[in-house]
Amino acid sequence: MHTAGAQHPPAATVVDASPGPGGPVRGLLAASHAAPSIAVTAVITALAAASGRGVAGSVLVASAVLAGQLSVGWCNDRIDLRRDLATGRGDKPLVAGTVRPRVVAVAAGCALALCVPLSLAGGLAAGAAHLVGVAAAWSYNLRLKCTAMSWLPYAVAFGLLPAFVTLALPGHPWPAGWVMAAGALLGTGAHVTNVLPDIDDDLRTGIRGLPQRLGPRRARVLAGVLLLAGAIVLVLGPTGPLGTVGWGSLAVTGVLALAVALPTGADPRSRLPFLATLALVALDTALLLLRGAALT
Repeated sequence: MHTAGAQHPPAATVVDASPGPGGPVRGLLAASHAAPSIAVTAVITALAAASGRGVAGSVLVASAVLAGQLSVGWCNDRIDLRRDLATGRGDKPLVAGTVRPRVVAVAAGCALALCVPLSLAGGLAAGAAHLVGVAAAWSYNLRLKCTAMSWLPYAVAFGLLPAFVTLALPGHPWPAGWVMAAGALLGTGAHVTNVLPDIDDDLRTGIRGLPQRLGPRRARVLAGVLLLAGAIVLVLGPTGPLGTVGWGSLAVTGVLALAVALPTGADPRSRLPFLATLALVALDTALLLLRGAALT
């Protein structure tokens, strides 16, 4: 995942080979990036259920998306091990030694292998859309996170997630353009807020994605703009009057986007902007479903 001019992180102390007191299962769970994985899975499953995929179809969607998300999370932590060691990221289970690198690597491979049949079980078109998104996420881990195109995998992956839901419906319809645009905007905004706490460490270890090149202040503003734009698209995209729910959604998401964009004087390593992003996406999705908006 290094650009041609990126610096390799300096050699660091080898990770402790023995699992810590929390046990390998706990360490493996922590390395999976469980919170965003569960959040993304819940949002897409809710969209699948609301679109008429039924119980079996929704469970299949949830299983495929969760497998894909877990594979990406484990891949990320395993590939970032040397950089995390170099920057002293004791909060990372691989650095703390609570789980072995080989275990995480095998888990990532198994989750990815499981994701393929689960995705294709909903149909070739739907499965292909999801697998392209998962491949985009892996490309971020393997290479693009070090480049100015770091935002692209997020835009592709989250823009295609609604297609995984709709392409399995009768007639295999693509989602409406506004749905895919909103997914791409919110996904890119999540990328920015996710890396905000780590920008300084990233720059020291050769990671120069778009947020790192912009710096914390401009990156925060960009994140707020992207999240607000995604929320506006979700609210204005469906046909029909906005109503109280629509206007309320705009107001609340506007406040959350503003909270992300404006520095609060809190710890620069705080994960609050990213947690606010997850809350914003969940709220927008819930209000979209309350309005009964169709994805196609």
